[in-house]
Amino acid sequence: MATDEPAKGDALYDEIRKTVGEFQDRDAAYYLLRPVGGGREWAAMPEVLRPATQAELLSARVKAANRAGRKP
Repeated sequence: MATDEPAKGDALYDEIRKTVGEFQDRDAAYYLLRPVGGGREWAAMPEVLRPATQAELLSARVKAANRAGRKP
């Protein structure tokens, strides 16, 4: 990941978790990400993150919409 800190809401791909998250904030050496569509935040080291591709972001949005559609 470049040295520039992402903006809040930027979509990043976590190479460890193999998932897309939206940048929320920074906590010491970690970036805090939230799943697309909401959910529990997680911390990731910046070096395992990269900007999400359009395909990865679209896939994450479809998964979030499917999860939301299954809620009673």
